[in-house]
Amino acid sequence: MVHTESAAEQSAHARPAPRAWLVVLAACAGQFLVVLDVSVVNVALPSMRADLGLSATGLQWVLSAYSIAFAGFMLLGGRAADLFGRKRMFLLGLGLFTAASVAGGLAQEGWQLVAGRAVQGLGAAVLAPATLTIVTAAVPAGSARTRAIGTWTAVGAAGGAAGGFVGGVLVDLLSWRWVLLINVPVGVLVLAGAALWLRESRTAAGRRLDLPGAVLVTGGLAAVAYGIVQTEEVGWGSRSTLVPLLGGLALLAVFVTVEARTAAPLMPMRLFRSRAVSAANVAILLCGSTSFSMWFFMTVYAQNVLGYTPLEAGLALVPSSVSVILGSKLAPRLMPATGARALAVIGAVVAAAGFAWQSTMTADGTFLGIILGPGILMMAGMGLLTTPLATLATSSAPPGEAGLVSGLVNTSRTMGGALGLAVLSTVAASRTGGAADPQALTEGYALAFRTAAGVLLAGALLMLLWLPKRRPAGSPEPAV
Repeated sequence: MVHTESAAEQSAHARPAPRAWLVVLAACAGQFLVVLDVSVVNVALPSMRADLGLSATGLQWVLSAYSIAFAGFMLLGGRAADLFGRKRMFLLGLGLFTAASVAGGLAQEGWQLVAGRAVQGLGAAVLAPATLTIVTAAVPAGSARTRAIGTWTAVGAAGGAAGGFVGGVLVDLLSWRWVLLINVPVGVLVLAGAALWLRESRTAAGRRLDLPGAVLVTGGLAAVAYGIVQTEEVGWGSRSTLVPLLGGLALLAVFVTVEARTAAPLMPMRLFRSRAVSAANVAILLCGSTSFSMWFFMTVYAQNVLGYTPLEAGLALVPSSVSVILGSKLAPRLMPATGARALAVIGAVVAAAGFAWQSTMTADGTFLGIILGPGILMMAGMGLLTTPLATLATSSAPPGEAGLVSGLVNTSRTMGGALGLAVLSTVAASRTGGAADPQALTEGYALAFRTAAGVLLAGALLMLLWLPKRRPAGSPEPAV
């Protein structure tokens, strides 16, 4: 396969972009917004239900519509960035995301809110793959790029971590509508900065988008995500769960067959011959399944068991948010000495220790002993492991497929989060048996945290055996 670039694009790749830190800032701001909106609406759900008269199912779809569209269209968004330009897709995705935030924030009916969230997810799927590709293209390979990826990881993790706090503040001080409307001024500022600072780049000129592949993988991922979401309401054995799950898996199997025979595939199967790409994405999926769930269970434990207000629950998780940022920023400094694989394994073990500690929670737990300490360990470990995994996956990508690999990384994390939350919610519900008293809820949450610790230890073993031993290219010297 031959990829062509214009002389201007080749010249741009040959030297660092001016004001590279501004490029990284714009890309990271976009990533922060899309990850924030995965969790920010959690604390606003009761207010949304009261204001719009949503049913329990409708309330669930306020969350699910976003995650399904986000996961389903991610690979398509990544390939579109390679074909049509990273800057163009960044601006298109962010513009769509911002406009949908306006529509959702002004919704007068429940269906309008759900539709707005779905379009938000579509915009996020176009935007998110472009953010990582822009970061890697803006900074030369080596320790500087590793630090830039660490910044991207930290900002993304902070978006997920900040959701409960930001949502609590906005609901308490303003209204639930500002959980969505806050994206508008931020989105406009980032759009202006991106238009000024980003330079257009694409490395797959002349190729056409693989529409059959795009339809199959988007339909398959969306169906699987829908089936996973259904488990929270009807369980794993229900027809409403099994039909979309099995149908989605069948579509993905057809997708693999079609891609193997297509001259210009959306997802070249040869990418998975790389141990770094395959192993890193599986590890990201496993770790994402626990980290997304951590924020959910910690928030509901603080409110439903300890009696915290939404704002107090958000404030209680601030130290955890800070620790994931510090872990992500520390990772590039440790990678030259430890290697990417070893650091990812260490991070998984540290996070597993935090989850195991959290599983000792009681109905009368204290902030210091049952929220602060475990939260710091869990999220510091997550920060340490995510940067080396993202670096390993993207460093092995050919230039013409960087956006696709970035989309794959984001897809793995998002699908992992959706799958993990559904599975661990089912685990927790199996222990509570429908009881809603603090003791029963605590036992259910504790079992979910113990299960997550086991998943992380399994992920650490998988990384130890499967990830390549080599360091990412250009990272032998310590970062300064």
